[in-house]
Amino acid sequence: MIARNKTWLNLLAVCATLLVAGCAGKPAPAKDLGAEMDEVAATLIAQPLLHSTSIGVVYQGKEYIRHRGNMEAGKTAPPTDATLYEIGSLSKTLAGTLMAKAVLERKVALDDDVRLYLDGVYPNLQYKGEPIRIRHLLSHTSGLPNMLPERANTVLAAFTDHSTPGELNAIYARYGKAEFFNDLHTVEIPRGPGKEYAYSSAGTELAAHILEHVYKSDYESLLRGFLRDSAGMTGVRLRLGDADARQLAVGYHSDNPVATSPMPQLPWGASGNVKATLPDMVKYLRFQLAGGPVVTESHRALVQLDPEFSIGYFWNIVDGDRLKGRYFAHHGGVPRSQCYVYILPKYDLGIFVITNQSGDQTARAMEAAIDTLVEWIAAREKAAGLSR
Repeated sequence: MIARNKTWLNLLAVCATLLVAGCAGKPAPAKDLGAEMDEVAATLIAQPLLHSTSIGVVYQGKEYIRHRGNMEAGKTAPPTDATLYEIGSLSKTLAGTLMAKAVLERKVALDDDVRLYLDGVYPNLQYKGEPIRIRHLLSHTSGLPNMLPERANTVLAAFTDHSTPGELNAIYARYGKAEFFNDLHTVEIPRGPGKEYAYSSAGTELAAHILEHVYKSDYESLLRGFLRDSAGMTGVRLRLGDADARQLAVGYHSDNPVATSPMPQLPWGASGNVKATLPDMVKYLRFQLAGGPVVTESHRALVQLDPEFSIGYFWNIVDGDRLKGRYFAHHGGVPRSQCYVYILPKYDLGIFVITNQSGDQTARAMEAAIDTLVEWIAAREKAAGLSR
């Protein structure tokens, strides 16, 4: 739900390096990656407001899982492999993977006008005769607003206010697909699609509708079926039953010491409603690293915004990083959790980090943790003569 634009990507290396230097002190590589993860996790939850973290790593085919801290302040309640986490906007990369599958199966084409898949007339979904195309949804260059309804964007502009979770709940309490399409009729596209990056969760929701249209099935069934069959991920949920809800991670918003409510349900949920366990997210890392036609297509750059930053099927793609090489990343955030996923082919490495707190410094702390792990792995490979 939190936009991560190219300003973040340009500053990421600098911010993370400074934080690593301050928090980790550039220690020598440990002998065991699991021990390194324990140290990184301990450093992470030592940051102000952070209660707990879970970290999953796939490195050269081996899987590592670590949980650290307590999910509720003052209680002995550590996260476990059964904990269901809200992964926020990482949900978008799952939607992008499904769209890559649809492209390869010729269900859709990247240059299709999105109005081909809409009932009714939408003369507003174009700019001076240039329509919004599917590639524009996937690359956040459609010109659509971040959220629909538009008033949600005003609330999110003051994300750390204690009132934000409740206001979002009120906005989406009775906001479904019909309301989304009504609002879609009123959108004004401010510039030619494909010309400028502007993060849009509304664009992801529209992509989910297109997938439902071409596959004649609801989005959640499509997503769960594909991830089960392709990645062995069996615990992914968009909506929770009573039994699943008991496994949902407790979470905290900003500096509020009182646990807050889950992210409200969006019309399709593709932009920010996925819940998953850490073992399932490790399977997702393995799936991404294995490649294959769908993953390869989803990692293909659809728009290049500068020499070092491009966008694939909702993936941020960074080139030219001295340490990481070419990598794929995405941030996820809801009012009570934040997370990152990094796919680094240079090291055959995937990293997923999540914490059950969401504030203005949470992302930066996780970036430092990830950078520390990559530094140690790079040092290990250099010492072993494996540097690439």
